[in-house]
Amino acid sequence: MESSKETSYQPREGPILCINNCGFFGSAATMNMCSKCHKDMVLKQQQAQFAAASIENMVNGSISQKEPLPVDAVSVEVELKLVFPQPTPNSVLSEPKPKEGPSKCTTCRKRVGLTGFSCRCGDLFCSVHRYSDKHECPFDYRSAAQEAIAKANPLVKAEKLDKI
Repeated sequence: MESSKETSYQPREGPILCINNCGFFGSAATMNMCSKCHKDMVLKQQQAQFAAASIENMVNGSISQKEPLPVDAVSVEVELKLVFPQPTPNSVLSEPKPKEGPSKCTTCRKRVGLTGFSCRCGDLFCSVHRYSDKHECPFDYRSAAQEAIAKANPLVKAEKLDKI
């Protein structure tokens, strides 16, 4: 009887919602936060500590670090580089691309616009000249088909058995 009194019975409480009101349930181990909110909070704390340490190092003028950088520190530096890109000189700017002319059929020079058909030979054709026999296509369909079949169906040889 006394052993049952020593272990106090705690009534089971209902599920606790996350204190950030995200809609998920929290636990006492994560300070009544859901796992995602707790992970975000811990990450923010680590980043704040790293930022404070890096500012302190810059103020003190010490270049060498006494302890190795955390893994998150590398990603923070990369993000800062992406946020604050270095200005590029005017001479390195990319040249504007020349404007391509209207798309026309290679055979009859008819404007095709978005309805043009690209052939395997690399040219653009209208609906009349889209077939290979209508525009004298130099593409070798036969050898392309043979290569595709050979690639899809590799040669399989069975091992020869010794006859007894």
